[in-house]
Amino acid sequence: MSFTVAITGRPNVGKSTFFNRMLEQRKAIVDNISGVTRDRQYGVAEWNGKSFNIIDTGGFVPDSDDVFEVEIRKQVAIAIKEANAVIFMCDAATGITVLDEAMADLLRQSEKPVFLVVNKVDNPERMLDATEFYSMGFDRIHFLSSISGSGTGELLDDLTALIPETEAVSELEKSSLPKFAIIGQPNVGKSSLLNALIGEERTIVSNVAGTTRDTIHTHYNLFQKEFILIDTAGIRRKDKVDKALEFYAVIRAIKAMDEADVCLLMLDAVKGITAQDINIFSLAARKGKGIVMLVNKWDLMEKDTHTAKNYENEIKNRLAPFTDIPVLFISALDKLRIFKVVETALQVYENRNRKVPTSKLNEVILKAVAAYKAPVVRGNQVKIKYVTQLPTAVPSFAFFCNFPDRIKQPYRNYLENQLRANFNFTGVPLRLFFRKK
Repeated sequence: MSFTVAITGRPNVGKSTFFNRMLEQRKAIVDNISGVTRDRQYGVAEWNGKSFNIIDTGGFVPDSDDVFEVEIRKQVAIAIKEANAVIFMCDAATGITVLDEAMADLLRQSEKPVFLVVNKVDNPERMLDATEFYSMGFDRIHFLSSISGSGTGELLDDLTALIPETEAVSELEKSSLPKFAIIGQPNVGKSSLLNALIGEERTIVSNVAGTTRDTIHTHYNLFQKEFILIDTAGIRRKDKVDKALEFYAVIRAIKAMDEADVCLLMLDAVKGITAQDINIFSLAARKGKGIVMLVNKWDLMEKDTHTAKNYENEIKNRLAPFTDIPVLFISALDKLRIFKVVETALQVYENRNRKVPTSKLNEVILKAVAAYKAPVVRGNQVKIKYVTQLPTAVPSFAFFCNFPDRIKQPYRNYLENQLRANFNFTGVPLRLFFRKK
């Protein structure tokens, strides 16, 4: 089960700045012109060991005939409906406005927990002015500054308190069968692959992009192989998600990733790998899912001896640094290599569940550390004494050393490459933690 939080509010209150702070990256375009966020941004945030999906919505303007603002209104309504909790953001600098009142009315109709967040509270006078927001009658109210980050910790503590330690698992999740989600942009052939695999017309296949609106679960049990297949709606670049229905489909597809163990990410061979494919890939990797890249419609490509190799290199260059990924060239229509897809997905599932004995791990890694020592930082030699695998769903390793903060990215990459070279983790993101011994 996945916990989803929607950030809502009128234009120009700082929703995107707050969203970027949650994700610790500059993903949303931030500008002090109202209405910059017309599309939705999606990401995964983490706090106190709990992670949740976060959606940044466009600025809410009621009763406007502007084509974009009408669209944003629909999408805000969907975001509220699909979210488990809602952040309602206002601006201390301007005080309560008519637009804030309209947004508040909409949120009062919802059963969802609402956090009223008063932004831009960055000095004592603003704090005094901001007390007027108590009059809006919301129980959960927080005063913060998205730009400096003050007050965000308390909000996140409150928010993550709603996420159960062990979330109730659905029947599907209780099933010990591997779960594979077929993901990718609209019209790359996801439903055709599902039908080719199960040999019956289980889903509607159409060459109209966006036929699949929701996620569909199919139990696969053929040729001594058994797993759950999740066919998702296409995740389209956000400026193209102009219909409210498609936005709904995107949220569902992101939630399908949460359910899956392995994501089969489909590309269109003719179009090549696009920026949106890389976004989908990064989201799946960030969620710690196994990934298999499927280049579909390979039958339409003109080929010579090196076409596949060059194509694969191009994909891996775009996905760097995480390049230890299986890439398969398939045609769902001609059933070309579709059983190889099943075998590879099962292998990646196995890799994701791999547990390396501590003795074996130390034997290999300490030898690698001795062969190439961590660089000396400010006169201190970093010494790694011991390594162990943590009992988590995503393969995670704790390295115990004297100066955990001094280990830089190039050396982390070296250690990750050693893990990959000695134990088969192809297709699986690895997490490395450095702790004081």
